[in-house]
Amino acid sequence: MRELSIGKYYGLQHIASRKGSLTCLALDHRQNLRRSLNPGEPASVSDADLSNFKLAVTAALAPESTAVLLDPEVSAAQAIAAGIIPNPVGLVVALEATGYSGDPKARQSRILPGWSAEKAKRIGANAVKLLVYYHPNAVNATETEDFVRQVADACKALDLLIMLEPLTYPLDSNGVLSSEEKRAAVIGTARKLSPLGIDILKAEFPLGNQEADQELWFDACQELSEASVVPWILLSAAVDFETYLHQVSVACKAGASGCAVGRAVWQEAVPMDVAARKTFLETTARERLMQLMKLCDLQAKPYTEFYSASAAYDWYKRY
Repeated sequence: MRELSIGKYYGLQHIASRKGSLTCLALDHRQNLRRSLNPGEPASVSDADLSNFKLAVTAALAPESTAVLLDPEVSAAQAIAAGIIPNPVGLVVALEATGYSGDPKARQSRILPGWSAEKAKRIGANAVKLLVYYHPNAVNATETEDFVRQVADACKALDLLIMLEPLTYPLDSNGVLSSEEKRAAVIGTARKLSPLGIDILKAEFPLGNQEADQELWFDACQELSEASVVPWILLSAAVDFETYLHQVSVACKAGASGCAVGRAVWQEAVPMDVAARKTFLETTARERLMQLMKLCDLQAKPYTEFYSASAAYDWYKRY
């Protein structure tokens, strides 16, 4: 068991349930959400339109989550100003700029210009999230590992919890990872990146969506649990809710510590008008999130099986 610093442990307490599981509402989407809001002309979706959608979802669903993940551009500060993040619910703020640069086979991530972990700490975030595009066999894999380590070190200096979200990608020209290739990439990624100073791994499901064998699901998720040296939570990757619910159940039984769910809960609300959206979010979407939280509390591996904290009576002198 690893001992966390007091600041990080307190942050973890804030983004998890009392039973130690995580059900994080993910709303840090940016350009892909603009495209969903107006597929024909995404550039016409203003920052205000994007923010209004995110704030509506946050207001309706944050009370049923352990934490909400927001972006720094149109939702994190705005949600705080609007007073819609309930006191028991943690705040996780994304660090990265949306998208990637460089060769599609050697993708590069970067911190959003003008933003930093230090600024996230100043606004009261309990944790930051860093997304990186990564493949263990990419030519720039070492460069990405160094980037993760550098950001993790900055968070350590700030005593700020860091959640890492690595997204795998194909290295050949066909543009799609087979289920077997995805398993190798996701598990290899956990093995390579989880020891670099991060605190939580926000991981992809370690098989292709076309894979139906749930025994294979369990086997792959168990292998992922063995590969990660930190608690991992399952992202939703825009699959439908019923599929995601089954994935989360299998993942938690295999050692995951919860989930970070976005579109699987709220994606049907995107094309709706304001009134219909409000009704959907307050009924169907809220019920979905409640199901996930209950499931994670019952089945997930609590963070207390990974981390502990302690403080001598003179701790403050060395802090």
